[in-house]
Amino acid sequence: MSTWALVLAAGEGSRLRALTTTNGVAVPKQFCSLHDGPSLLQEALHRAEAVAPRQRICTIVAVQHRRWWEGPLWSLPSQNIIVQPENRGTAAGLLLPLLHIEARDPQARVVVLPSDHHVRDEATLARSLRSVAAKIRFERDDIYLLGIGPDEADPELGYILPSIGDGTNGFRVAQFIEKPPMTLARSLIERGGLWNAFILAASVRAFVRLFEQRYPEIVAEMRGAVAQDRVDPQIPLAAEDLYGRLPELDFSRHVLEGAEQSMRVLPVPPCGWSDLGTPKRVAEALRRIERSERSHSSLDPTAYLSLAAQHARLQMAM
Repeated sequence: MSTWALVLAAGEGSRLRALTTTNGVAVPKQFCSLHDGPSLLQEALHRAEAVAPRQRICTIVAVQHRRWWEGPLWSLPSQNIIVQPENRGTAAGLLLPLLHIEARDPQARVVVLPSDHHVRDEATLARSLRSVAAKIRFERDDIYLLGIGPDEADPELGYILPSIGDGTNGFRVAQFIEKPPMTLARSLIERGGLWNAFILAASVRAFVRLFEQRYPEIVAEMRGAVAQDRVDPQIPLAAEDLYGRLPELDFSRHVLEGAEQSMRVLPVPPCGWSDLGTPKRVAEALRRIERSERSHSSLDPTAYLSLAAQHARLQMAM
């Protein structure tokens, strides 16, 4: 029974194009860096090593992004780099690599990590990743989410409202709330609501079963495509044929909603997590970095975006 890490790196990062466009080319944010540091993808790969060795770290990437991911992924086994032929929503982007892992290790336990986040306190998150990886070794049916302890109310993020319980094995999920108004966001935090970081963990069978409950035909077809592309998932000929027929499905909206009874949430203490989803949050992350480097820093809020322009045109990772 092995633990795998799956890094999601096929997104377009369209909301940050104003910051990530270089010479007229919009670079997806996972291939960019904050403050001259490693790219967000490289940070995610390092994060994944908290739960799995490199030979069991897989990533899903987009065929049109090859020039940006080939370099950062050089240390992964080629079979662990799964190429998606086009974007058909986050559901397909998660199901395809999960089925590749299932084909190689049907007993696998999988921790799913986005590659477009920044975390100030990586040690705190790593402890929670190791904790959830330990829990899924003994839980065959439940799917865990890591819920981040909020630093503040933010109406642009998704929230998880836990059920009442002792929390020993995580809390049952009472409700998912996506981008609530500010007053509701504050109320959710007062009631114990957590930010949904889209960090998940479960047996690969539990993940696949979740999809099969809603879309059994898609799972069957994609499993067949994976069987044909398994030798070289970087040349996804069968998946390319299938993707042309797939509907566009969002994992949170079309798969998770209504499945709360099979979900548990494990709270993560505040760790300076950000999904860098908007220019404002990029600027706030940069401000925190500046403050950690210069304890006397006292930037005016109006300087946030100029700071983003100066330090993180979200520089293209080389």
